[in-house]
Amino acid sequence: MKLNSLHVLLTYRCNYECDHCFVWGSPQQSGVFTLEQLEEVFQQALAAGYIDEFYFEGGESFVYYPVLVKAVTRAHNLGFATSVVTNGYWATNKDDARTWLECLVHAGLDRLEISCDPFHGETAVSPLNHAAIQVAQDMLLNAGLIALTDPAEVMYRGRAAINLVNGQPRSPWHSFTACPHEDLADPQRIHLDPFGYLHLCQGLVMGNVWERPLADILADYDPQTYPIVRELLAGGPAQLVTTYQLTHDPGYVDACHLCYTARKTLRDQFASVLAPDQMYGVIGD
Repeated sequence: MKLNSLHVLLTYRCNYECDHCFVWGSPQQSGVFTLEQLEEVFQQALAAGYIDEFYFEGGESFVYYPVLVKAVTRAHNLGFATSVVTNGYWATNKDDARTWLECLVHAGLDRLEISCDPFHGETAVSPLNHAAIQVAQDMLLNAGLIALTDPAEVMYRGRAAINLVNGQPRSPWHSFTACPHEDLADPQRIHLDPFGYLHLCQGLVMGNVWERPLADILADYDPQTYPIVRELLAGGPAQLVTTYQLTHDPGYVDACHLCYTARKTLRDQFASVLAPDQMYGVIGD
């Protein structure tokens, strides 16, 4: 397995509730890593032997800013590269942005990524003029933008599969014969949420690190026999429909739209693989 990067969903909570959000982030969502849990993850990553990078994201990572700073500090001190993904709500001007970023730079942050585009519902500033990007550049911090400018760039999973599909052009369901976005056979990076779930794709998990060590989960992963993954590798989302004889619409916006819809239908049958509730729009405690 070529996995070298863990993307930690520090929390499912977010100050926004964007229509294109993969993880259904919102102010009502729950789930946040404790410092003790983060330390356990770092130790499991060290034991696995080939993780060299941690991304901290969400939800919105800055909602629990003290935990975020501690996480970056600890990961950096252990020798991991560190990155943070944020919507940048805190960067209302350059002075404020600098105040927020100083602690993270001092902690050893290597890269900042700002998710900022019209789908966030914000009209204040264009991404290129974002105060956080400008200040990061002033501080010589590697920084970049995650910016969608067209509905065609959206991956229609999570909330997008519910809120953004109406009126979009569709293709026949049987045309979606491959997963175009995730390397399910040999992932380079996976997401880890506060409940311990390791996500190959948001809502498609390969195990839980609170139940089994990360190294064991990775060593035992066989994509050709793993439920849901084996069908996706054999024939994409269309294979899920065929194998499990699922009721379906004539067409879908993209492969993610069909895959997410099919997986929602199969959750009762594959509860340990299609988890947690948060990834499927259920507000958890």
